[in-house]
Amino acid sequence: MLSPRQRRLLRDGHEQPLIPRYFDLLVFLIEHRSEAVNRREIFDRVWSDVIVSDSALSQAIRTIRRTLGDDSREPRFIRTVSRHGYRFVWPEVIEEDDDDVWAERPQTDAAVTTAAAAVAADADPYEPLLRRIARIPMDMVDEEDQREAAELLHSLGTAEALLRLGTRPHHAFARALLRDARWESANAGDVPLLGAPGSLASVRALVGLRLRRAARVVAARWASGCIGGGLAGAAAGSVGGLILVAAPGSMAPLAVVAVLAFLGACCGAVGGAGVGAGLSLAEASARSRRTAALVAGAAVGGGIAGSLVQWLGQWSLAALVGLRIDLGGGIEGLAIGGAAGLGYATATVRAEGGLAAPRGARRLRVAGMTAAACGCAALLVLLTGRPLVGGTIHAIAQASAGSQATLTPLGRLIGEPDFGPVTASIIGTGEGAVFGFGVTLGLTRRPSLRSHKTLNSP
Repeated sequence: MLSPRQRRLLRDGHEQPLIPRYFDLLVFLIEHRSEAVNRREIFDRVWSDVIVSDSALSQAIRTIRRTLGDDSREPRFIRTVSRHGYRFVWPEVIEEDDDDVWAERPQTDAAVTTAAAAVAADADPYEPLLRRIARIPMDMVDEEDQREAAELLHSLGTAEALLRLGTRPHHAFARALLRDARWESANAGDVPLLGAPGSLASVRALVGLRLRRAARVVAARWASGCIGGGLAGAAAGSVGGLILVAAPGSMAPLAVVAVLAFLGACCGAVGGAGVGAGLSLAEASARSRRTAALVAGAAVGGGIAGSLVQWLGQWSLAALVGLRIDLGGGIEGLAIGGAAGLGYATATVRAEGGLAAPRGARRLRVAGMTAAACGCAALLVLLTGRPLVGGTIHAIAQASAGSQATLTPLGRLIGEPDFGPVTASIIGTGEGAVFGFGVTLGLTRRPSLRSHKTLNSP
């Protein structure tokens, strides 16, 4: 018996726990029981605010089947439709008002019920499952088998499973697997890693597990962040070039628009690649302390990208035109990347179980909050006297004889005699904000049906 309104599921008179997304999936399949539901329809409905891999859906179906007592080989409730999706096939579905019916039903702790049933079927149900998870998997099928064993151990009792696990061979990997599986097990207990035997090995194994499961989605997300940053940089460079050409007293040719757009696109793409990769890796591997992980990941990614641009810029100027200018990059990338991580994490704080992918107006709000954080970080960087892209271009133009790309006309347009601190602050803050906005729009782009299938195919 299922009550969508009360969000309760009874089986043989006992309430069965399901995490919210799995409960929503079961309701969705029952509501559309007259048709085979496409996988993409499920992702759009149940995981509408996050991006997950196909393995997440397979895991959800497996958990629901186990909860209902179903068998994938001879399904009574949920049938797999090859290359399409799933269909709820139980024919005896009766819709009725559940207010009076549910009031008379007993409420029993599902974890105790499940464990008692398992104990009745096996004198020691823990040991076979522990042997399954305390080994290194050979392939994806083996990984899914181990994950199912970990979920069953949570249903029996997390604390007892950890106690019996002890320090047997590969216990660190098994502990990491139990830690990761607890997020999909409604009645799972805590699985501490720090202070436990082999804690560092367990942490490494946990990060590896999560990154492997999300590797393909992360790759596409990183590329989208790179493209978003590049487009944002090109747009900012084009607008800045047009204003520079049109500014009173400017001698800059129209060609400077294309040059600034190209430079902006290059800097934005490299920065977007670094911040996007750091954010995606952190979001894929962190289920707890998400904000700290996103800030750290984006800061490291931004710092690496900025250092690369800094080194390439200095080397290129010295080798090609003999200019030796102290360019910024690493520290600026670290600061703006960290701000992007903070803004993004704050705006997507409710995203769970995947990579955040808000839609419509909410997506724009997320991009706006990230843009504001990046703009503030850029302003703080400028107040310390370190230049961003616009200031660096101005410094290079001043050091190059005959260059017409100096940004002095922009300073005069604002009211300063030269490219002064006010002008630098306005342009730099805009650079940071546009970068944060573009990268976030790129990161939160949901893949098309074709790309989703490609990314998540085994």
